[in-house]
Amino acid sequence: MNAPQIDIYTKFACPFCVRAKRLLTEKGAVFTEHDITMGGPGREEMLARAPNAMTVPQIFIGAVHVGGSDDLAALEREGKLDALLAG
Repeated sequence: MNAPQIDIYTKFACPFCVRAKRLLTEKGAVFTEHDITMGGPGREEMLARAPNAMTVPQIFIGAVHVGGSDDLAALEREGKLDALLAG
């Protein structure tokens, strides 16, 4: 089975973004980072996918909107992240 597409929307110097990317990297996950520091089309794309998102990071694994760094860490604590990353 192929691993799902992982998208993470970030901003420069965001410690929560760094934490989320570190966890994904430690899991061996390949992700696409969308830097929305200056706004632009990446921010519009993020808001189209998660209309109420006001903070970064915003993480999407396949069709699942995980949410932010704390949500990703909670999935790991609950033992659910590996299955989600596996597809």
